[in-house]
Amino acid sequence: MSYARAHPLWLAFVLHRVSGLALALFLPLHFWVLSLALTRPERLDQFLGFTEQPVVKLAEFGLIFLLAVHMFGGLRLMAMEWLPWSAPQKTLAAGAVGVAVLISGTFFLQVV
Repeated sequence: MSYARAHPLWLAFVLHRVSGLALALFLPLHFWVLSLALTRPERLDQFLGFTEQPVVKLAEFGLIFLLAVHMFGGLRLMAMEWLPWSAPQKTLAAGAVGVAVLISGTFFLQVV
């Protein structure tokens, strides 16, 4: 692995792209479930019963983590574009992941 690909900011770049792709793949499923409320309420009730399983709660933790990572990664990118470059960019990237873990962990503890 080259030095550039081992750099924390490159890893932040990859995490931001992967989280965006995962969220884009999740959205059709989300819209389908929302449509069940209008078209087949009995199927929605079945699906909501399914969401009480522990593996689904863990997946929700992952979803919240992806949302938080993508949001804070996007904020970091906007800061890089609009603000003068500063040396502690690695710290901001690590802070974005840390805040994402805190937010998703808090959510996870509330649903367990």
